[in-house]
Amino acid sequence: MQETSFSGALGNRLAADKFGGDGAPVLLLHGGGQTRHAWRKTAEAIAAAGRTAYAVDQRGHGDSEWIGSGAYKFQDYASDVAAVAREMAQRHGERPVAIGASLGGIASLLAEGGAAERGEPLLGGLALVDITPRVDVNGVDKVIGFMREHAREGFTSVEEAAEAVAAYLPHRPKPKSNEGLRKNLRLGDDGRWRWHWDPRFLESRGPDGGDRDGLEAGLTAAARRLAIPTLLVRGASSELVKPEHARDFLQLVPHAEYADVSGARHMVAGDQNDSFSSAILDFLNRLPSPRLSPRH
Repeated sequence: MQETSFSGALGNRLAADKFGGDGAPVLLLHGGGQTRHAWRKTAEAIAAAGRTAYAVDQRGHGDSEWIGSGAYKFQDYASDVAAVAREMAQRHGERPVAIGASLGGIASLLAEGGAAERGEPLLGGLALVDITPRVDVNGVDKVIGFMREHAREGFTSVEEAAEAVAAYLPHRPKPKSNEGLRKNLRLGDDGRWRWHWDPRFLESRGPDGGDRDGLEAGLTAAARRLAIPTLLVRGASSELVKPEHARDFLQLVPHAEYADVSGARHMVAGDQNDSFSSAILDFLNRLPSPRLSPRH
């Protein structure tokens, strides 16, 4: 693994980890409130299979640049995806496959939908991880509620943060070490630990800005335009994506593949990483790998 970076739509720096050599590129985009480190095991599996995986911190998250204007709307994230995908295609000579969890999936779907509308495909394939145009709003509220709970005041220690996560995810075995969680926290000048993302991400300009009907309509339109290979991976016990939401998506995108990961909730990769990675690798192994023409 080596550290690298990309430029977002505003020229904002996006931190990334690169796994593998010069194989076909795969872009891994985490969910809201997470960081690129959520993908480590899956990225290693992708690299071992001969592809190059890039796990990217999205704007305002992890080691990526915070946006001074507070530009954290879904379309802002989609614009970053488009910028990164184009840069990645230039580096590798082919369009990347995007694997997007929640926020990352929304951003990827909007980006590809917009590109398809212009007749300019952006991605070589798309895997949406527990996100569909229509979701359970109660599940969304639960996730955002947990993110809001300690966003400003933070925690007195990493151990206190670990207790909060364990209470929120009682189904998940407690890790032997908190080192993984530490990467999702930052130590403030006041000695308190806070989540490693800009708190403004949750404000009115952020992804939960209130226009859920508009978001659903935009994602639905983008899904209808998908012509690239597509996979929907759902946590079988997801709080957000229910079976009827998956069925709706498969009607919108008839060529899409579908995988249900048993024992997983919304954070599929963290809950059942082996099963999740297996579904992703199966999808990647079936993809063609067209090289871009020199003009690209």
